[in-house]
Amino acid sequence: MASVTVSSKYQVVIPKDVRQRANIRPGQKLCVLVKGRTISLVPVPPVGELFGFAPGINLADIRDEEDDL
Repeated sequence: MASVTVSSKYQVVIPKDVRQRANIRPGQKLCVLVKGRTISLVPVPPVGELFGFAPGINLADIRDEEDDL
C-alpha cells in the first residue's frame, strides 16, 4: 500500500505507481470524496467518455443525505 505525507501547504504527491495504475495525467481533474475519515481521489473523465457508460444504473444508497457535492 502506498502512503503519502501532507506538506506544510496541505499538499500530497500521488505516487508514480498509483498514477500509472489509475492512468492519471498532468492537469487532469480529480474529484475529492470524503466519507467519515476516508478520503478518495476519483479521476474525472472527459464528458465524452461518460455517454451511456451505465444504462439502467440504480443510484439509490450511493450518497448519504448529508453528503455535499
